[in-house]
Amino acid sequence: MLSAYTSNGKIKRLLACASATLLVACTTIGAVTSAQPTSTPVPVLAVPDFTQVVADTEGSVVNIRTTEAVPVRNPAMGPNSNDPYEMFRWFFGPDFMPPGMPGPRQRNTPDAAPQERTVPRGVGSGFIISEDGYILTNNHVVAKSNGIFVTMTSGKEYKATIVGTDPRTDVALLKIDADGLKPLPIGDSTTLKKGQWVLAIGSPFGLDSTVTSGIVSAINRDTGDYLPFIQTDVAVNPGNSGGPLINLAGQVVGVNSQIISQSGGFMGISLAIPIDEVMRVVEQLKAHGKVTRGRIGVQIAPVSEDVAKAIGLEEAKGAMVSNVEEGGPADDAGIRSGDVIIKFDGKDISHMTDLPRIVGATKPGGKVDMQVWRKGKAVTLKVTVGEMPSPDSETASPTAEPPAATPVDALGLKVTEVSSAQRDKLNIRGGVQVTQAEGPAATAGLAEGDIIVTINDVDITSPEQYAKVVSGLSTSRAAALLVMRGNQSQWITVTPEK
Repeated sequence: MLSAYTSNGKIKRLLACASATLLVACTTIGAVTSAQPTSTPVPVLAVPDFTQVVADTEGSVVNIRTTEAVPVRNPAMGPNSNDPYEMFRWFFGPDFMPPGMPGPRQRNTPDAAPQERTVPRGVGSGFIISEDGYILTNNHVVAKSNGIFVTMTSGKEYKATIVGTDPRTDVALLKIDADGLKPLPIGDSTTLKKGQWVLAIGSPFGLDSTVTSGIVSAINRDTGDYLPFIQTDVAVNPGNSGGPLINLAGQVVGVNSQIISQSGGFMGISLAIPIDEVMRVVEQLKAHGKVTRGRIGVQIAPVSEDVAKAIGLEEAKGAMVSNVEEGGPADDAGIRSGDVIIKFDGKDISHMTDLPRIVGATKPGGKVDMQVWRKGKAVTLKVTVGEMPSPDSETASPTAEPPAATPVDALGLKVTEVSSAQRDKLNIRGGVQVTQAEGPAATAGLAEGDIIVTINDVDITSPEQYAKVVSGLSTSRAAALLVMRGNQSQWITVTPEK
């Protein structure tokens, strides 16, 4: 049997295969043997050497420790006090007085005056951004502190003052009295790509000048109104907050801010604020000590694929306007509930969360172009950007009793006219109110009290006109209904019954 294989040359071919290099493949036994190059192999890259990057940058990273004031008991109320009822006050509070004594002890008496002492509060990180002593860190590192101390890698310590903070982006700008410092170069976070190597330098658990490395795991990670975070797998722990995220060119591309963890320690996901966002905040903090943001007075919702298809958008993008603040900038510009904002000041709104960031970064008082999708086409409006105020809650709860309703239609709805008082309160021009929802409408989420403002591209003005529009809907395609619930609006898709 062996001689048969040898005479056929098959064993020789097997030996040839065994000795072939990794870049050569042999054909199956019994076929004509030929050497064929495989697909181009993936290059194997060694882990980069970070030593030079660290040597160039770690001297500009600082340790930040803070102190806070805490209340302490008055010395006159301690164990050596002459007050015979002090023991009871330890249990029942400082105002305790035994029965029969005249009134509670007053807190404003000299022996009851509140006192405070300064204690360590926490440790964080920061980095130098100018030769004359400006330092960047997180707002949560310095918030509620009564003393901030910056320590260089050389061991020299400075007392820092707060130039300004922005809790919304978790950025704080500090200043120390120093000159000739070495600032870290600022990079461009918009050029980051997944898989790119980055470093973090900081003081995890107070261990200053600690270096960790990893890769960029995701970019534009949406977790807040104004922050498209950089996600990495760089080991970041308590104390790293405020430290720099550095690329291999030694440039800052982010400020380490948060970790996602179930234990309180690093679990493979850390988040950094893009340095481009940070530096826009820094410019305002330097100039004014605070950040001013723009607003247009709308509430928004995402655009689903079903809704996009129903209203004629090529893809699910933009921010759907669910409510327009009466008398606000958007209202003055003619924006309506149900409009989908697809561009603001020349910038595309790919996702709902893009809009608050872009509007917030726009200077209040400026007039900009805003493109909305309305009734199957793009419409450009001019809006004067307002200034972001402190948030106020608004409620609207229509209570007018509706007139008689229509019969159940192909959508599974009974509707009635919207009173003029409700229209004025909700700032709408027409619509019909749902008095009963069943079948496809109930399945889609419509309920009694909802107000239907638009169907597809047609504004609803009365129950009679509504019935005519519904009768003309195709039973093979979902219809898009713009529905108001309270002071919110949303698109809901419903397929009529046959």
